[in-house]
Amino acid sequence: MYCVKVELKERSYPIYIGEGLLSDPSVFPLKKLDKVMIVTNSTVAEYYLKLLTDTFVKIGCQVEYVLLPDGEQYKTLESLNLIFTALLKSNHGRDTTIVALGGGVIGDVAGYAAASYQRGVRFIQVPTTLLSQVDSSVGGKTAVNHELGKNMIGAFYQPTTVVVDTLTLKTLPKREVNAGLAEVIKYGAILDHSFFEWLETHIDDLVALDLQTLQHCIGHCCQIKADVVNRDETEKGDRALLNLGHTFGHAIEAHLGYGQWLHGEAIAVGMMMAAVLSEKLGHLSFNDVARLERLLAKANLPTVSPDGMTPDDYLPHMMRDKKVLAGKLRLVLLQSLGQAYIADNTDRQLVIDAINHCSQFD
Repeated sequence: MYCVKVELKERSYPIYIGEGLLSDPSVFPLKKLDKVMIVTNSTVAEYYLKLLTDTFVKIGCQVEYVLLPDGEQYKTLESLNLIFTALLKSNHGRDTTIVALGGGVIGDVAGYAAASYQRGVRFIQVPTTLLSQVDSSVGGKTAVNHELGKNMIGAFYQPTTVVVDTLTLKTLPKREVNAGLAEVIKYGAILDHSFFEWLETHIDDLVALDLQTLQHCIGHCCQIKADVVNRDETEKGDRALLNLGHTFGHAIEAHLGYGQWLHGEAIAVGMMMAAVLSEKLGHLSFNDVARLERLLAKANLPTVSPDGMTPDDYLPHMMRDKKVLAGKLRLVLLQSLGQAYIADNTDRQLVIDAINHCSQFD
């Protein structure tokens, strides 16, 4: 078992990574008679709700659960209200613990519920998708979507513990595994060239769900994320680098309708657009752009824009992005593989050219 620590003084917490952790009471900071509300969806519940409930019952907890619909399109205020209703009906107080059992959608919605319910209750992240295990469960970003923008309503709110059971990946659809690899590749592209090279060598093992390789990969990604969050919890500086490809990718998700493309699929195309733009600005080499494209393709991820999407479909969403300051578009771009930077007020025509370059009609 790996253990990575997020160091935030009195709000520090561990990330446990290993096989079979859902049935290990020792990794959960709970005690006898604690009240627990598990938030999950119908898909994940079929596989893991009873297993996790049994673990909490062994501890002596009082356990209830609420089921949300499955999918990015349900990352909404309506789903948030379902959690609040379940908590209130069962008279949960400030001493309750919310447990997020699922992927990024469940983690984000349950985390925001924990941040809001009675002005804040404890919560535990139990991510069951690769994307949530390497990225969204760590760092305390919680939110719901709005039809005009992704993750526009939320809060920074740290979990008490993150428990990553790699066995949950065995029941994950291949498309979801591939989507998670987009965030894995992102870490190498922005901050760790040697990890990018490691991925080029081991991507086939990751796609094939070799658990030993996956455990090493998840641990490394969580350490990178933890180090960034330690330095910049609320995204005033370095943490913004973790958004490589996200401004483009969020535009894809919002334009198509949430859930049509998986988050990681949209981010893969967004990273390609950011890489092409970086090349047009004279930073990233043509060879490095090609290496990124090959690695994404090996992970079975898209590298071109959804059919028919034009710059006019991207730009309105991009200008509503959270990283826009004083009406100026801010993008995460690459100096080289392993070295990212924030670009302010990038030339609009170059942005359009990068979108066109990665479009199917080009």
